[in-house]
Amino acid sequence: MEISKNSLAIAFLVALATTIPLSLAQNSQQDYLNAHNNARAQVNVGNMVWDNKVAAYASNYVQRLTGDCRLVHSGGPYGENLAGSSGDLSGSAAVKLWVDEKPKYDYNSNTCVGGECRHYTQVVWRNSVRLGCAKARCSNGGTVISCNYDPPGNYVNQRPY
Repeated sequence: MEISKNSLAIAFLVALATTIPLSLAQNSQQDYLNAHNNARAQVNVGNMVWDNKVAAYASNYVQRLTGDCRLVHSGGPYGENLAGSSGDLSGSAAVKLWVDEKPKYDYNSNTCVGGECRHYTQVVWRNSVRLGCAKARCSNGGTVISCNYDPPGNYVNQRPY
């Protein structure tokens, strides 16, 4: 029985497609940007752009967190949101966690009411225009994600938008 080159190529592509982890879905630069820019558009804040320098910082930092997967802020030069999960967490899902804090932000008093909201305010901070995010798998099987913002936001007595 002779197998054509096309049949082999199709078999290879099918095998490859079934071995690519689904965790790659919703983890691209554009996925992170879309999730951020959709939230920003809801409050009439301009789009962010991807910044490779900021993304390299995020990547270097999340690699340092993979040992114990504790969400400890870097204290670096950028604004920063961290998210973690005991399993796989997509970049889009991490941004959704932060944006879901929106109901806890009271614009009139410029405070969080009923819980944490400062991840959300960093996502929509009007002066933060450059974004870099990274994801890493922790040694315990969990996920850690960092998004960094340049310039940083969340300044006391300033509104995000």
